[in-house]
Amino acid sequence: MSTSESIPKARLLTPAELTPCIRLFRETRHWSQEQLAAISGLNVRTIQRIEQGTSASFDTRRALAGAFGFEDIDALNKPFTIPTGEDIKAAQEKFDREHVTLTASPLTTGRQLAKLAEACTMDMSEPAFEMSREAEETFAALIDYFRDYRDCASEYSESQKFEIYDDMQSLIDALKALGVSLRYAERRVQVKFGTDADNKPYRTEVAYVVAFPLGQEPEQFATPKSAGISM
Repeated sequence: MSTSESIPKARLLTPAELTPCIRLFRETRHWSQEQLAAISGLNVRTIQRIEQGTSASFDTRRALAGAFGFEDIDALNKPFTIPTGEDIKAAQEKFDREHVTLTASPLTTGRQLAKLAEACTMDMSEPAFEMSREAEETFAALIDYFRDYRDCASEYSESQKFEIYDDMQSLIDALKALGVSLRYAERRVQVKFGTDADNKPYRTEVAYVVAFPLGQEPEQFATPKSAGISM
């Protein structure tokens, strides 16, 4: 076989060929079908059908390309080179080097969120899917409240904290009514400010508060090992 014949040729993927590719892209990121659905904005049944070989529409392929971080959101609607075994292994190793997988725990009470604020000094809080404007505003209000409380939690007496719990609970309940479920994780990281070699890193706790569609919450989520955080 010649060298040119052994190189995979780019072509539009058939539904049967798209199936293993989507499963591969999802599994190398340690995502469940539910998490891919949340990130892409698609229904979990759509993800399941695609991974069973059902054809995907133009817009669905676009949504999947966006979820997987392709620079060209039409990449899956164009001639595509099917990855080789070596490509798969390299992609998995690269993802594992650059990401850490965290357990996604349910966040259902204001007390939980307040205790998380007291335990962590930084956070990465964001929705994992496209929400309605009302849900976006409610989530933003909750995170603003969370950060404000985190910065001055020590100034509250134990009895005053019950009002904080109630305020946070009302926002969590409002999100649930809008079809939004919250998951959280904690991670110990090393932080270094500036580029001076003499600046020593220090260890701190980072909180992750992530919004998912109600009923499509993952058990885990992956996040970059190095990323911007909010103080």
